[in-house]
Amino acid sequence: MVTLSYEIVVIGGGPAGLAAALAAHQKGAGRILILERDQEAGGILNQCIHNGFGLHEFREELTGPEYAGRFLDQVEAAGIDVKTFTMVLDISGDRVISAVSPEGGYLAIHVGAIVLAMGCRERTRGAIQIPGDRPAGIFTAGSAQRYINMEGYMVGRKALILGSGDIGLIMARRMILEGAEVVACVEILPYPGGLARNIAQCLDDYGVPLYLGHTVTRIVGRDRVEKALVSKVDENRQPIPGTEMEFDCDTILLSVGLIPENELSRQAGVDIDSRTGGPVVYENMETSCPGVFACGNVVHVHDLVDFVTQESRVAGAAAADYLARRENPERVIRVENGEGVSYTVPQKIRPGNLGKAAQVYLRTRNIYDDVSIVVVSGDMELTRLRREHTAPGEMERILIPKSKLEEAGESIRIEIQKGSR
Repeated sequence: MVTLSYEIVVIGGGPAGLAAALAAHQKGAGRILILERDQEAGGILNQCIHNGFGLHEFREELTGPEYAGRFLDQVEAAGIDVKTFTMVLDISGDRVISAVSPEGGYLAIHVGAIVLAMGCRERTRGAIQIPGDRPAGIFTAGSAQRYINMEGYMVGRKALILGSGDIGLIMARRMILEGAEVVACVEILPYPGGLARNIAQCLDDYGVPLYLGHTVTRIVGRDRVEKALVSKVDENRQPIPGTEMEFDCDTILLSVGLIPENELSRQAGVDIDSRTGGPVVYENMETSCPGVFACGNVVHVHDLVDFVTQESRVAGAAAADYLARRENPERVIRVENGEGVSYTVPQKIRPGNLGKAAQVYLRTRNIYDDVSIVVVSGDMELTRLRREHTAPGEMERILIPKSKLEEAGESIRIEIQKGSR
């Protein structure tokens, strides 16, 4: 067994982990270590060869590897240690991390503060229980993306996409560019799950039909996928008999949702929010376990990597502050989701730790036009944000002034109100 000691350990070397480590370094933390289970740091960005990254962060369009590369260069220049091919097994209550790697064997890492940045994983066929045969040719969209973009394998020639998440939309375009045919994109909800720009650029531009309110009800094929049966669903998302459509295809890509990767968080005793699937966090991204912070898709699934970077800088800087004993916790304000809001992050705010304002991310329950996102405490309105259009597939942000939070009670509520007033 090898015993190591670091001030801060970041678990996960994707965009969240890289940004958090750099922020901690810039805030004055000394020995920082990034642990990454893959063969190289960069996370999911390494397989995202399309552009569209960095518009907020760098004011230019980059591919995923280019975006990751800029942060990897900064990490190297800062002298931050990175261990790849390293799997974290456990986090003890006194912040000792157990990990294994081919090079170092079993590692026991003693640490002052921890940043959880493990990202998220895809839902599989088993999670949504599609009936039918079990042939080859069924992939999650992310695994197909890795096969094509990193391993150089073509996953099929005639594909159907189930789900309209962003990865599935992007893979529809990617398959077409590689010479495959995409027969349809099928979404069980009455609205698309991905960004509007991806609907336009990846489906509309290539003539791929999008069937909203439909789902795959059977997969047919012995050795390889041969057909997919698609049915319309009712308001309870149950298939309607007699509405079946048959699509000939040899490949089905599943883009049916992402789940924050929180097995380690649970083992460490971190409180998990049932709405997001990620840790309950304070305004500085600290979890219910003192000295353990979380950021990025392990907390909630983001639309844009730029937002992951912004959020992760908060976590990294707060981890450095924790070590320096600069925290000054005061009273805690609970953040509750009101009418039309499915979740908020953070779930708790300590006004004493804020600068000028608290930034809260949220998603709406449905598509709304001409509404306001309103923050209230009791009968007092703290702030509002007018939105001409909102959708569950596009994350919203609202800033709540510190001065208003200091006037609030023990909880605040974020809700959707009709009209902009």
